[in-house]
Amino acid sequence: MIIDFNKVEEKKLAGFKGGQGDTIARMHTDELGKIMLGHLEPACSIGLHTHETSSEVIYIISGEATYIFDGKNETAKAGQCHYCPKGHAHSMINKGNEDLVFFAVVSEQ
Repeated sequence: MIIDFNKVEEKKLAGFKGGQGDTIARMHTDELGKIMLGHLEPACSIGLHTHETSSEVIYIISGEATYIFDGKNETAKAGQCHYCPKGHAHSMINKGNEDLVFFAVVSEQ
């Protein structure tokens, strides 16, 4: 199956998961999970949340992401990946001066 994000409607998710500002996303969602191409403008974030029934992999395409992962700060830059296993909590913050562009896969387990 091919997912063409150029043909997927772009959505503005205000305060996504309790975060600040807007998360701009193109998402494919089904019963098995979510595949998302997204970006956060500077000073925007995705709020702290726990993956009770899923895990998430986030690949940074451009920019830099600050994560709070299980209470500790981590930073991922372009070309790096953040992993949040089932049962763990994280948030993602764009503290930089440029847009943070990322590709995320949430897999229900």
